[in-house]
Amino acid sequence: MANDQSNHGADWVTDLLSQVSKGTCSVEDAARRLRYAPVEDLRFAAVDHHRRVRQGIPEVIFCQGKRNEDVVHIVDRLVDHGSPVLATRGNPELAELVKARHPETVYYERSRVLTVPGADGMPRTIGQVAILCAGTSDIPVAEEAAVTARMLGSEVTETYDVGVAGIHRLLDRLDVIDKARAIVVVAGMEGALASVVGGLARVPVIGVPTSVGYGASFQGLSALLTMLNSCAAGVVTVNIDNGFGAGYAAHIINRLGAPEIKT
Repeated sequence: MANDQSNHGADWVTDLLSQVSKGTCSVEDAARRLRYAPVEDLRFAAVDHHRRVRQGIPEVIFCQGKRNEDVVHIVDRLVDHGSPVLATRGNPELAELVKARHPETVYYERSRVLTVPGADGMPRTIGQVAILCAGTSDIPVAEEAAVTARMLGSEVTETYDVGVAGIHRLLDRLDVIDKARAIVVVAGMEGALASVVGGLARVPVIGVPTSVGYGASFQGLSALLTMLNSCAAGVVTVNIDNGFGAGYAAHIINRLGAPEIKT
């Protein structure tokens, strides 16, 4: 169990050297995994293998705008280095290509996220991140946040369809709010749910405005402005539809408040 959260990323190197010492990893294999540190130049991408050592979290791939074959190459290099892979905004065709090379790949079609466990895995954080979603239409963004936080090591509780139009549904889940160390609130339309939760919670609330809504919601701008102007202290806001950013931040908050265990 590691009590110093800031150093857990460096444990990857320590563990690798320990494996060499015990004879469970050959010198050649260790050298191969360290060969491209800290950055591997693929010409179209510079893969940051040491981000996990610096930050405790491997580099995450943003797939949108990239060619599928380029993403596959990046995934290959991360997996070869023993790193777990989290890739956001990927398409089904990309998922099939990656799965053909790495059968343990999981693709979350609704949120367009794909994950590959990796040889080294991630430390598990004792503590809970709550994902609250205003409406069913917001679930793709909420799931992106949930998959991200869970992949990075947090325990995640997802509660969907608890928007302010039926406030009793939220009040019926106060136990989720009370148990969480960090809360992500995903809402479109007017985005009021973040302020309501901010007035109930004693932990940081990360608002995620979504592009869900009718014309005057301006593709999420209305919800964004509502969350930015929240009168509830403790509410912070990420960009429109940025479930990944919210899940990542929630995990970091969670790991600050509790030790981690290796699985």
